[in-house]
Amino acid sequence: MLYTLARPLLFSLDAEAAHELTLSALQRAYDLGIARWVAKRISPLPVRVMGLNFQHPVGLAAGLDKTGAHIDALGSFGFGFIEAGTVTPRPQPGNPKPRMFRLPRSHALINRLGFNNEGADHFIDRVRQQRAFRDRGGIVGLNIGKNADTPIEHALEDYRMCLRRVYDDADYVAVNISSPNTTELRSLQSVRQLAALLTGLSDERKSLQDRYGKRVPIAVKIAPDLADASVPEIADRLVEHGMDAVIATNTTTARDKVRGQKHADESGGLSGRPLTERATRIVYLLARHLQGALPIIGVGGIMSGADAVDRIRAGASLVQIYTGFIYSGPQLVADCVEAIRDEECAVSSPPGPTRPRA
Repeated sequence: MLYTLARPLLFSLDAEAAHELTLSALQRAYDLGIARWVAKRISPLPVRVMGLNFQHPVGLAAGLDKTGAHIDALGSFGFGFIEAGTVTPRPQPGNPKPRMFRLPRSHALINRLGFNNEGADHFIDRVRQQRAFRDRGGIVGLNIGKNADTPIEHALEDYRMCLRRVYDDADYVAVNISSPNTTELRSLQSVRQLAALLTGLSDERKSLQDRYGKRVPIAVKIAPDLADASVPEIADRLVEHGMDAVIATNTTTARDKVRGQKHADESGGLSGRPLTERATRIVYLLARHLQGALPIIGVGGIMSGADAVDRIRAGASLVQIYTGFIYSGPQLVADCVEAIRDEECAVSSPPGPTRPRA
């Protein structure tokens, strides 16, 4: 209710300014103890993925909390897990502003932020200050990328550097090779470059595992714009190199579903409702090929509880929301959990009369 009242004001502001204002207000509400009075309590729906125990399968996608400074505050809205970042080894300002745009008619966003962040050292300092969410059983993933000025042929060193920096503080690490807003980044999804990257990350993890005495899961985030035939090839490389999950998908560069709308021609990644169908298909293609060999985290265009259920049906073990959270507010978290719970109950129930649809 409170978010419904606040949304017209937020949507009257520049999209990135509204984003920053929302995080600031949320943090203030959390610090004052107000957030816990408005957050909806969500009953557990436990699931074990990547060797981790999640209280329920609905999480927050990377990008909303790029600095790792708001994990506890965002966690107060009932997420089962939160992915912070993307973080790069060195600080960088990202792309020039304006760089985030709303397409309200399609419940969509376009962003070309470009991994704006304060660098890995500052990021980890912030993450370490956030303990309340984890103390309540929340899972925290840390999403890593490369600096924009690092040549693509040296990208592995950036990822290795980030992995070393975040390893001891992450429940899992997400490797972002699919943002459309860093030049040539998506070329890392080609079979040859992906194999080299994963070999390097796997070797780095073995060293870190010996050093810290624990194996931190690694998930790789892929693009929705891959050709269907490329999806099985990528899946095979992930399995071959011992990755622990695949995150499907990032934002899209396609514009066919928003053509003619204001801001539709802005460059960057499109998220929200126009991405729903394609992101679901990528999950389906992965699941059909992997046959359970690797868990899938479904993200992209999850705007309702029904969308979350569709992603689970397609083969995802976990789901993440971002743009839906911006358009619908915190209620979406509870809606997704309850829809998945109802789906699981329906599947496990003995055959009987079909329940009427609401």
